[in-house]
Amino acid sequence: MFRKMRRFKQELSQNECIELLTNEKRGVLSVIGDDGYPYGIPLNHYYDKENNCVYFHGAKEGHKVDAITANNKVSYCVVEKGKKRENHWSYDVRSVIIFGKASFVTDLEECKRIASAIWWKFGTDEKELEEELKNSLSRVLCLRVDIEHMTGKIVNES
Repeated sequence: MFRKMRRFKQELSQNECIELLTNEKRGVLSVIGDDGYPYGIPLNHYYDKENNCVYFHGAKEGHKVDAITANNKVSYCVVEKGKKRENHWSYDVRSVIIFGKASFVTDLEECKRIASAIWWKFGTDEKELEEELKNSLSRVLCLRVDIEHMTGKIVNES
């Protein structure tokens, strides 16, 4: 069902893919949008290793929500900043892409857990988190993508 990586010598291990999903803060979620056009949106994420899924949060309505309601197959791509090669202009960059099916999380306590996990990737203050949850949680929709396939690779830009 999913293609094998063509440039297999550059393929990352599953552990390296998980490390990228865990440590990187953002990626691009791609859905099948209006009139069959792809629609990609940059999002913050939280990788749940125990359940092998990725969580997101966002508005309760809009293009992303409409697209997922119509077709829940999605992909999500994370690319790290990369490391500059010594004495050279190019970078080595690792990326991971997942394919899976998206679903909406409706349980308020679960949404609070997800939003908090995403928040901790950026914040360090418990009081700030509580204030953010108090002011915003009622307006948040959480999304879960169960990973069906995951690949990663390292690319040298030169």
